[in-house]
Amino acid sequence: MTQATMRAVVTTEKGGPEVLQLREVPRPEPGIGQVRVQVATSGVNRADIFQRKGLYPAPKGCPPDIPGLEYSGTVEAVGPDVLGLREGDEVMGLVAGGGYAEYLVVHEREVVRAPEGLDPIRSGAIPEAFLSAFDALVAQMRIQAGEQVLIHAVGSGVGTAGLQLTRWAGARALGTSRTPEKLSRAAGLGLDVGIQGGDRDWVTDVLDATGGRGVDVILDLVGGPYLEGNLRALATRGRIITVGITGGRKEVIDLRALMGKRGSITGTVLRARPLEEKAALAQHFQKVALPGFEDGRLAPVLDESFAPVDAGDAHRRMEANLNFGKLLLVW
Repeated sequence: MTQATMRAVVTTEKGGPEVLQLREVPRPEPGIGQVRVQVATSGVNRADIFQRKGLYPAPKGCPPDIPGLEYSGTVEAVGPDVLGLREGDEVMGLVAGGGYAEYLVVHEREVVRAPEGLDPIRSGAIPEAFLSAFDALVAQMRIQAGEQVLIHAVGSGVGTAGLQLTRWAGARALGTSRTPEKLSRAAGLGLDVGIQGGDRDWVTDVLDATGGRGVDVILDLVGGPYLEGNLRALATRGRIITVGITGGRKEVIDLRALMGKRGSITGTVLRARPLEEKAALAQHFQKVALPGFEDGRLAPVLDESFAPVDAGDAHRRMEANLNFGKLLLVW
């Protein structure tokens, strides 16, 4: 019997965007507790760029040559012992790898139902951005109404999601970006204070905006180069959570400064978590945050969509830091 195939974007070797090529590959079959999703969109993320370059290999059990960490689509087939989903359900979610493909097999407990009334393309701009920001700010940092939250790279997918979740929680949102245009657009999403980042002294602007007090929580998507500034911008008993290292992963830390603030630094990543943790996060998000998309308090931010054959162009746009919000491949 001939095995069914599907289209997928594969990396033919380590390298630049040109190594991303559309190929025919075997279509996966759902196992016990799994569903097969016909993919509508595949989200593009920084991790995909690192994987393409050979700097962030796929975890064991994932296709080593197919990037992609998120999807939206429709349940097309169900495996044995699937109880909560059926064919035709519109869904979205995260995967540890292999997301740049027409079909995905995922465990039903990791799946999030798409918001009612939202088309699959807009739903595709939700999973990685909002689940990452929700996990960091709501589940781990437990931001509270009245707190002040600084979001680095506020124009990124996770940044725009973190901004909306901060306002949704009743906290005050400050954000940095290298690009004044992105700060202006973020203001349209409710950003209270926009600060130009990069090599300039953004810490002084944060302290001025908080009356010298500093911020309660920092959502850091940049990493190493901002660590020293983060400590200076942090309020007493403040919390830093690092979810990205686009600027670098190594930096010297002044432990005395951290101790003096009685602060904390948390690092987090979603990709390598076990099934039980991913399932718990998916269900928590579905229960707490999903209604926000259905009543309009939260909204996915889509920058641009690309055909899968043009995946290299999507990577080029992200590497040039041109996107505001999410980039998607639309199948």
